[in-house]
Amino acid sequence: MIEYLRHMAVFARVVDEGSFRAAARALGVAPSRVSETTSDLETYLGVTLLNRSTRKIALTSEGRIFHSRVVDMIRSAEAGLNDLNALSIEPVGALKVSVPAFMSSSGLARAIGEFAREHPLVVLSVNFSDRPVGLIEAGFDVNIRVGWLDDSAMMSRKLGEEGRMLVAGRDYAAARTKPTRPQDLENWDWIGYDQRQDTIEFARNDETESVKGNSHLRVDSVDAMYTFAVQNLGVTAMPNHVAQRGIDTGTLVELLPDWHLKPLGFYAVWPDKSRRESLALLFVRFLADNYDPAGL
Repeated sequence: MIEYLRHMAVFARVVDEGSFRAAARALGVAPSRVSETTSDLETYLGVTLLNRSTRKIALTSEGRIFHSRVVDMIRSAEAGLNDLNALSIEPVGALKVSVPAFMSSSGLARAIGEFAREHPLVVLSVNFSDRPVGLIEAGFDVNIRVGWLDDSAMMSRKLGEEGRMLVAGRDYAAARTKPTRPQDLENWDWIGYDQRQDTIEFARNDETESVKGNSHLRVDSVDAMYTFAVQNLGVTAMPNHVAQRGIDTGTLVELLPDWHLKPLGFYAVWPDKSRRESLALLFVRFLADNYDPAGL
């Protein structure tokens, strides 16, 4: 029986991923190896666990019963690893983390690198994407989210805040009348960003003002927003550490510096019952202690 424990884990991964190919990709082995391992398990048990077709797999009635038991077994094993991690001097295990792509050149990425350096037995898989990523659905242990949280179902910890700048390409700004307040920008070309509303709010002392940008160009990536701003295609708001690159090289100029945009909040989010609870907490605490949003 013991020699088939790995077979059971592979079977569970096939069910979780929805196909042999996806499971093989997640495990880093050939699809034929995954299929063979599952078939060997079925032969050992004397039952068919999966109905196979060219496009998908489906659990048989025996497979559903067995899968629930295998999942319980894996969770118990992972809980044991978590308990050992909590007691061990050197944490061991794997963490799957998602981070906004525009943070790949920030102090947060450097803090993640420091965590990897200090804990070499923890295998980190970091996914960088500016698109919203489901935490449980995509199998992540920790998500780094930007904005202000409205999801109370998850555990979370605020890591910090970062300001934003309103910027435009140097030549684009030079060809227009210098704005003195946000409403002066109503007729400027804006570079829109899919992950935020078009209306941007500004504050100065006791004044508040908002402007709805006329986005003739929209992107789903902060890096793309930066690239098009440098190409003098319009005005946009972006995180300080991204905008500062263009300010330093002179390709971008800051607009309305005496008006302020609401800063971005950065949060670590993880499930209440994480598969790697102690590792997730260790990781989040490390980021909270070592991430300096001002350290561009």
